[in-house]
Amino acid sequence: MKLSRFWKPFLASTALTIALAGCSGTNQNEANEEKEAAKPKTTENQEVNIYTARHYEADDAIYKKFTDETGIKVNVVKGEAEELIERLKREGESTQADLFVTVDGGVLANAKQNDILQPVTSDAIEKNVPENFRDADNNWIGLATRARIIAYSKERVKPEELSTYEDLTSDKWKGKLLVRSSTSLYNQSLLASFIELNGEEKAEEWAKGIVNNFARQPDGGDRDQAKAIAAGTGDVAIMNTYYVGLLANSEDPEEVKVADSLGVFFPNQETNGTHVNISGIGLTKHSKNKENAIELIEYVTSVEAQEYLSANNYEFPVNPDAKKPELLESWGEFKMQELNFDTLGEHNKKAIEIFNKTGWK
Repeated sequence: MKLSRFWKPFLASTALTIALAGCSGTNQNEANEEKEAAKPKTTENQEVNIYTARHYEADDAIYKKFTDETGIKVNVVKGEAEELIERLKREGESTQADLFVTVDGGVLANAKQNDILQPVTSDAIEKNVPENFRDADNNWIGLATRARIIAYSKERVKPEELSTYEDLTSDKWKGKLLVRSSTSLYNQSLLASFIELNGEEKAEEWAKGIVNNFARQPDGGDRDQAKAIAAGTGDVAIMNTYYVGLLANSEDPEEVKVADSLGVFFPNQETNGTHVNISGIGLTKHSKNKENAIELIEYVTSVEAQEYLSANNYEFPVNPDAKKPELLESWGEFKMQELNFDTLGEHNKKAIEIFNKTGWK
């Protein structure tokens, strides 16, 4: 059948329209696909796994806040630092852990030496945490610090009687000094810092002098030393600042009374400063969720998280822009020891030897 002159151009035009419509549909589909690809990826089923030696409610609350804000689930395995390091070594590439968290610069150095961590690169972290609170290779990042101070009875001791750690070995403190045992990592790192700053011989002399001035044989933790001051067993104690905060804000009225009876003194302000130790977080060598892990480090070192941690666990924030709670502010500024936290691990074995030699049990 022949087509009239009228139908030929009409059909040609219709065919062209259909073809263009087809192309338009294809282009539209491609555009939609590009839009979908450009959208942020869903956080559904995303997670980050932590092995931590810090067992604080404040940490758990910060992890929950992170999940609420990002949708990334935080799974936490708690244990002692040494056993977690050994577990990471044993698990190797099969580990599910993305982050390792612990207290003490020496332990963090040990984790690095055992090759279970990898460097972290992040502009946000470098902005949040000063260089002196980070590993030189960024294998670990500081989370918070605590100072090892002299707590004293406000009733029986005047602050002007106090000066240095070394002065605690003088006769005026004989039978009046309280401190926990040599198995305490806090005491081991304190003595390790003296080995680094003053040498082994002077560190041993100090440990011997402290033993001679014991009010009793070491017993219990730092809170127990504070309670012993309140009970009149001794007049001064070596302890960490954050325990004073925890006592002062306890739900137990008796613990609050203990805190009220204590003064806080930062020793060695005219010499090499007060000993400060650090908690830190590191990215594991075989992390399966690296981006999420780094995002969490950025979050926990942010001003918001640092202020929450300080206000609830009474540790000093590492982020210089974070405000301290009123109690910590009331203690004022203080001079810190200046040393590489790695040295706390380097001198740990020698510190234990000195404790054993001097009878500090």
